[in-house]
Amino acid sequence: MTIHSRPPQSQYDRPRARVAVRTETRTFDARLAIGALLAALTALALAFSTMPARAQTNGLPDFADLVDQVGDAVVNITTSSVVAGRAGGPQPQVPDGSPLEDFFNDFLDQDGPEGAPRRSQALGSGFVISEDGYLVTNNHVIEGADEIMIEFRNGTELVAELIGTDPTTDIALLKVESDEPLPYVSFGVSADHRVGEWVMVMGNPLGQGFSVSVGVISAFGRSLQGSYDDFIQTDAAINQGNSGGPLFNLEGEVIGVNTAILSPTGGSIGIGFAMSSDVVTNVVAQLREFGETRRGWLGVRIQDVDTSMAEAMGLEEARGAMVTDVPTGPALDGGVEVGDVILSFDGRDISDTRELVRIVGESNVGETVRVVVFRDGATETLRVTLGRRETAEGAGNTAPNENEPAPEVAPASEILGMTLAPLTDEMRQELNAQSVTGGLAIVQLDPASDAAEMGLQVGDIITEVTQQPVVTVADFQTLLQSAEEAGQQSILLLIRRDGNPRFMALSIKEDE
Repeated sequence: MTIHSRPPQSQYDRPRARVAVRTETRTFDARLAIGALLAALTALALAFSTMPARAQTNGLPDFADLVDQVGDAVVNITTSSVVAGRAGGPQPQVPDGSPLEDFFNDFLDQDGPEGAPRRSQALGSGFVISEDGYLVTNNHVIEGADEIMIEFRNGTELVAELIGTDPTTDIALLKVESDEPLPYVSFGVSADHRVGEWVMVMGNPLGQGFSVSVGVISAFGRSLQGSYDDFIQTDAAINQGNSGGPLFNLEGEVIGVNTAILSPTGGSIGIGFAMSSDVVTNVVAQLREFGETRRGWLGVRIQDVDTSMAEAMGLEEARGAMVTDVPTGPALDGGVEVGDVILSFDGRDISDTRELVRIVGESNVGETVRVVVFRDGATETLRVTLGRRETAEGAGNTAPNENEPAPEVAPASEILGMTLAPLTDEMRQELNAQSVTGGLAIVQLDPASDAAEMGLQVGDIITEVTQQPVVTVADFQTLLQSAEEAGQQSILLLIRRDGNPRFMALSIKEDE
């Protein structure tokens, strides 16, 4: 809004006679002004009547048209399965003659004889993604079901066939047969949206059927527990039964699949999670083509890079995914080494391990990609041909176990608050380190030391110092002295704890 100041006084001191002779003209001008105003109001009313939902109702969205646009593609899902009956064991104890005695007897008799199988039902939601009858829902909605019934908003019921599932992202693809083309909705790009934008949930909460709730996007990139988690958080009400239903943007595109809620009560408290469409579309495409997922596999164990680790390696910023182990697989064949920091994968910058896992999983099996790593103070580009993650997991994918002769036992020595001793065969057995060659075990630790403060523990095995292997305490001392002479503030350690490798940066700066 522009606020105008009052014009100069001279404009208000014009002669009265001049005003009088313009009275008739001013009346005519007023008629023109009124006519123009009416025309403008008419045009404004017409514009408001044709505006999209997001601009109506005093600037707030009107979701009624959106519901009509997409509602016929949203379905209720009812599943049934046969489950084991109640096994023998403690039963409710009701005093003889109690008013509840008959009730409990009738309830227990519903299952038939003790241990007899019974049929169980579950409810959920879903949505149609093609006119030939493909539907998306959550895996946990249909898991274990031997019958899946789909109900449309007009009351039509169809039996669905399971095409494929992906428990990792909790997505399932179904198919129904219909004589007529089915109404369907399309996926949008969740990355194109912002926190605070309006969204709409449709589904079957608590079995009520075809219910609508609205809210905003609360956050992106939430992770619950899966490797490929990329959840949209919303305050739109999501309850039991909403699982598998769509999260719509205001254009009627699906940008998420409602999956979970955070609640101490079991009901909505305004913290719901929908799996991002950017993840779902790739999963659905694979399920539709193969009936299963076929994710790319790089074949490394990785961890995030923190600020102290970046400083110890000479990396300008703390980003990327640091390689802690390279078992037999694509990465080893492509030249990736322990201690490399993966900065870029297939032309996409990597900020952390979670991003790398997701990008690799979305890549095609058998594809050869460029991997940029930081190694020995410089970047290097490698070419890696990806394997298939599901195959690798099924094979166990363990690192080679090539035992070398144990080093000559030497006495333990104290360095930086750690009492270190060369690893022996007995220690390997005790510390779950049968595949580790060389290395120094922490046998004592000063609780006031920086090593203890950073999280090192008795029983940890140090296999590398400044990305160089160590077999004896003298190796450690030599590498430590070189780091101090180079003016480093910290050194990078590769440790193994209960068989799992991890890098840590240990401060070597003396207190002043």
